[in-house]
Amino acid sequence: MMRNLDFAWHSFLMQANSHYFAIIEQITEGNRWLNETIGVIPKNSWAIDPFGYSPTMAYLLRRMGFENMLIQRTHYELKKELSLHKNLEYIWRQSWDAEESTDIFVHMMPFYSYDIPHTCGPEPAICCQFDFARSSNFGYELCPWGQHPVETDQDNVKERALLLLDQYRKKSTLYRTNTLLVPLGDDFRYVSTDEAEAQFRNYQLLFDYINSNPSLNAEAKFGTLEDYFQTLRDEADRINYSRPGEVGSGQLEGFPSLSGDFFTYSDRQQDYWSGYYVSRPFFKAVDRVLEQTLRATEMMMALLLGYCHRSQCERLPMGFSHKLTAARRNLALFQHHDGVTGTAKDHVVQDYGNRMHASLQDLQIFMSKAIEGLLGIRHDKLDQNPSQFESEQVRSKYDVQPVHKAISAREGTHHSVVFFNPSEQTREEIVMVIVNRPDVAVLDSNWTCIQSQISPELQNDKDKIFTGRHRVHWKVSVPALGLQTYYIANGFGGCEKAKPARLKLYSESNSLTCPIPYACSKAEGDVADIQNKHQTLTFDVNHGLLQKISFKDGSQNFVGEEIGMYSSTGGAYLFKPEGDSQPIIEAGGQMVITEGHLMQEVYSYPRTPWEKSPISHSTRIYNGDNTIQEFLIEKEYHVELLGNDFNDRELIVRYKTDIDNKRIFYSDLNGFQMSRRETYDKIPLQGNYYPMPSLAFMQASNGQRFSVHTRQSLGVASLKEGWLEIMLDRRLVRDDGRGLGQGVMDNRPVNVVFHILVESNISTTLSSVSNPFPLSPSLLSHRVGAHLNYPLHAFVAKKAQDLSMQPLPRSFSPLAAPLPCDLHIVGLKVPRPSKYSQTPREDPRFVLILQRYHWDSSYCRKGRSQCVSVADEPVNLFHMFKGLAVLNARATSLNLLHEDTEMLGYTEHLADVAQEGHVLISPMEIQAYKLELRPHQ
Repeated sequence: MMRNLDFAWHSFLMQANSHYFAIIEQITEGNRWLNETIGVIPKNSWAIDPFGYSPTMAYLLRRMGFENMLIQRTHYELKKELSLHKNLEYIWRQSWDAEESTDIFVHMMPFYSYDIPHTCGPEPAICCQFDFARSSNFGYELCPWGQHPVETDQDNVKERALLLLDQYRKKSTLYRTNTLLVPLGDDFRYVSTDEAEAQFRNYQLLFDYINSNPSLNAEAKFGTLEDYFQTLRDEADRINYSRPGEVGSGQLEGFPSLSGDFFTYSDRQQDYWSGYYVSRPFFKAVDRVLEQTLRATEMMMALLLGYCHRSQCERLPMGFSHKLTAARRNLALFQHHDGVTGTAKDHVVQDYGNRMHASLQDLQIFMSKAIEGLLGIRHDKLDQNPSQFESEQVRSKYDVQPVHKAISAREGTHHSVVFFNPSEQTREEIVMVIVNRPDVAVLDSNWTCIQSQISPELQNDKDKIFTGRHRVHWKVSVPALGLQTYYIANGFGGCEKAKPARLKLYSESNSLTCPIPYACSKAEGDVADIQNKHQTLTFDVNHGLLQKISFKDGSQNFVGEEIGMYSSTGGAYLFKPEGDSQPIIEAGGQMVITEGHLMQEVYSYPRTPWEKSPISHSTRIYNGDNTIQEFLIEKEYHVELLGNDFNDRELIVRYKTDIDNKRIFYSDLNGFQMSRRETYDKIPLQGNYYPMPSLAFMQASNGQRFSVHTRQSLGVASLKEGWLEIMLDRRLVRDDGRGLGQGVMDNRPVNVVFHILVESNISTTLSSVSNPFPLSPSLLSHRVGAHLNYPLHAFVAKKAQDLSMQPLPRSFSPLAAPLPCDLHIVGLKVPRPSKYSQTPREDPRFVLILQRYHWDSSYCRKGRSQCVSVADEPVNLFHMFKGLAVLNARATSLNLLHEDTEMLGYTEHLADVAQEGHVLISPMEIQAYKLELRPHQ
């Protein structure tokens, strides 16, 4: 039996918390750097340290031209099961794929860890003796099993080689082929040439002995990961290792095909790594804000360059390119498995935070200048002069919540507010800005009056709930990928002023004073309602919690909102609750009900066992024809898990609904696909928690759905029938022994935002109990998620203008028509803006990445909104933009490095794009195109 033994080194992207946009950004940026710097395009993925694995990663790598993956951290019971049937090497296939087009080969390492004691074979006490850096010369920890490495020489080489080879043989019985991989490394290793030399010198002697003795029937050699996979594939071409009745893959025979994900990870003794789904939620939120801001900036830069006729307008984007690269890399860096996970040391968290904050500031300054160029306000010296606009939300430092810029609407003046819509369709939406005075009116860009609502701004301070400032709400309509201007005016005679909301106040101490100029009444009775034309929400006044939703057809859903806390002994990685969570909301507290014609809200500052409540929250519904908002419920939780009172506590919200879901629910993977989750009694509570990067939903036997969309990555469970609980924050004193060396005590105030959607099916749906495959969101649900993840970007004028100076109408609408509702622009960008003017004309300088949603057609097809079409028919790229010619279009890999689309696994014929411009994308697919944009002459 011939064994080829191959060695490889150390790479790391978190797969539970990361959004797929950031994953694509990270791999693209890294792969491009490798190609440009050392001329290498990788095709093997090495990911030994993420805590569980997502099939989204397998899909994206396959569409980037990768061929093989190596993974390590999967549940120890799963490793046992796979190794029993020699299935540790397998083909990973996406759950929707019937054509084997997403297949990628995976090697799963078999043992507890990736260090040397756990990679040569099943006995760490023996393997540790072959980690020659653990001798006293190098300062590493000695072998904890008491038997230490000894230098190999001619006297002991036979005994040592046979001992090592025995481990290799035992390990090889877990795999099918005669090719065995033995990694040789660890964290923070190979820091000196002496250390590397010690490993190499000893192993070379051992290999020489093995290779010079044919009776041992083995060959051992050093190699790379590529050497291993190539040797294995050559062997699999010669020998078919398939098992009877096994479903394999036509791409590489001899191995089983598997679908699904590897959450939740446990490494030993029922220790489940579900704590990191939520640790440091403040920075998980910043991660997504940076992502949406980067995406919008890239779009603006591409449009600015696309419509640019002369070199003056190229200066701003080209001059900004180094800051754009830094922003891409800062987002990419935070996807590290100790970044977005919240599992870094405090000073490292601070560094991540400062990097993301600096990039956010840079991107917002660029966007404010780009607005002037796109609206035609100014073309020259955009790069030199400060913009007349600034972002409507500002952050004073890296670890505080953003605050809204207050517009000081003085008598006789108006203030411009410009919105950028990063969506593919026209966006009709109720928006909000803050003003210092309530007597304002809103006008559109044609100087026409618009209905608006004014209500007091609230803050999370029980002694002073009203800030003295005011919120103005009105409905905007912003073109796809476009800009629209509105004006906040004071003293404009022809307009009705913003209509004040009515307030209802509840306070056990009667300490709430009615703010001017509002009409207030006392909230009477035990329940209170707010309603729009679709739904009525009923609240328990004494506790400030949402009880039920009633619909216009007479149906009702019990929601049973509960806010609770676990006592816990876990740490940054591990969730280790001591029993069930306990409710923390007591009768009493304070409540402000805002009733307006556009927005209605219940704000609750609840009474809890602590003087300062760790949570306060708002529930909002909206009225706006043709808006998606009128169908959803907006929940915003303000969380402050600060101070020692909350040590070893984990805060949750639980919706105890009447949905008969049989403890089955669906949560998303990376904002890209759904995974079916079922709660099991045989594993502890913490093992039934799953990642929730953006969405979780339950489905009843009658097809009714209860969905919660989140603006940031969190953790979710359904521990009893009809329950959906989401963890909001956690504060742990102890280190949990997984390498961090500290607890998580640096909590920051954080706002967690959910959009809740209750939907009824219009045709039969599959039972979630009998159907093992994940269900898909409805079209409306997809759009709700997209609007929450990619909000409108608002910019306000720094200076007021006199009302006598009526401005020119200012808007920008680049698309010839909105795209179909299930076609999403993942990105429109110029990958290398610094090289823009030097790139040859025939080389396309722009990239468009599109994704087609897969949606459940048993729910309302039109997404209950202004959906004109879905992407069953091809979209023509050549006619996509107004006033822009699209030239040299060609399909490329998602990392922009391969143009041979067959090697990427796509089943569609992508070559049509270059001739006809036609793009037809199958549901679930993401496709990238390089193209050139030129203004029509």
